[in-house]
Amino acid sequence: MKKLFGTDGVRGMANRYPMVPEMALAMGQAIAFYFSRQKKRGGRIVIGKDTRLSSYMFEYALSAGVSSMGCQTVLTGPLPTPAIAFITKAMRADAGIVISASHNPYHDNGIKFFDHEGFKLPDEIELKMEEFIFSSHDDTMRPTGLEIGRAIRIKDAVGRYAEFIKSTFPKDLTLDGLKIVVDCAHGAAYKVAPLVLTEMGAKVIAIGVTPNGGNINENCGALHPENLCEEVRRQKAHVGIALDGDADRVVLCDEKGNLIDGDCLLALCATELKKAGRLSHNTVVGTVLSNMGLEYYLSQHKMKLVRTAVGDRPIVEEMRKKGYAFGGEPSGHIIFMDLATTGDGLIAAFQVLAIMVKEGKPLSELAHRMPLFPQKSKNISVKIKKDLKSIKPLQKEIQLVEKELDGKGRVILRYSGTEPLLRLTIEGDDEIKVLQYVDRLANCIEANL
Repeated sequence: MKKLFGTDGVRGMANRYPMVPEMALAMGQAIAFYFSRQKKRGGRIVIGKDTRLSSYMFEYALSAGVSSMGCQTVLTGPLPTPAIAFITKAMRADAGIVISASHNPYHDNGIKFFDHEGFKLPDEIELKMEEFIFSSHDDTMRPTGLEIGRAIRIKDAVGRYAEFIKSTFPKDLTLDGLKIVVDCAHGAAYKVAPLVLTEMGAKVIAIGVTPNGGNINENCGALHPENLCEEVRRQKAHVGIALDGDADRVVLCDEKGNLIDGDCLLALCATELKKAGRLSHNTVVGTVLSNMGLEYYLSQHKMKLVRTAVGDRPIVEEMRKKGYAFGGEPSGHIIFMDLATTGDGLIAAFQVLAIMVKEGKPLSELAHRMPLFPQKSKNISVKIKKDLKSIKPLQKEIQLVEKELDGKGRVILRYSGTEPLLRLTIEGDDEIKVLQYVDRLANCIEANL
């Protein structure tokens, strides 16, 4: 069992265990030791961050840990999570580190790692890092004198990533004539997102671009897209783009200010990829939360859906294992494996914009072709994450609900990997009944858990 790492790195309240500078220093030592221990000289580790106040503290602690093991740190400053994956691979660095709690509020923070190819670390490497962190070490493991590592800061990191994003857009197309509202959530993409959209020819209205260390994700961005929708309507824009704090996921709204479900974006992009011969095995990788409507839509168009556990890491692992090229989550993590190694909100937005330009059609016409099954969720606070299979009254109630759904819906129960929550989701063909089932199971959970 892992002691530190959750579903996506280490996360928690900043300056409370485990998100304390002492632990960050130890994690810096662990990643440097693991990825460069077989080298005769020190390696290089890229470190990027989002705009939280606490990110400065962790940046310096991680850098100190890496340097103490004889490795060089390359500091990029605020930059999206997928940008660190890209720069790590492009610079032939040994590993990459991102300091971000993604969509969490500013008082939380997190640390996640990429290998030299830009992929998130598998469980076995995280376990080896934990083994290193929680074991005692001889001083001789750390170099002295001129063998101690040093830190450098690259000033063109934003420009490098911007050029990469533009390279994913068809070379014969531009965004000339499009008015785009982009909400950067006062987060890691506050510089690069408006820059790259403007350089591609769009007229850009940027909101959520004044970070102060404490306003990341606060009533803005992908978590709170209502401001984006209102601004799109007010500005009479063609499309709205909302990113989360570390810009690895995206939420879009059409020219009418209506939000586009993430599964509808998957259906739209999958159809285009299939036409272009880029959808390997005619398969989309989703999760247990992917809407049944997506599964039906894909089957009608001679494609199929493969489901994994929730999170972009399980999706990417399945894609790499089976050679699939495309996948994502309803939340807006969308992975184009032929373009990037992880979910990238800007790449996903640019692929949708390319379809709009190529087809010459508004997003409202393109993205609402897939019927969605009613799906309702509820988060229930828990003190202890008990084995759900051991709670017999709950299992009996789930069986009764599933019987009533009669194969036209699903019950999904899962614990949050980062918060003390049990997430309940029910899907079916009757919205009123789905709401009733959610209340029914939520009451059962609260009575027995």
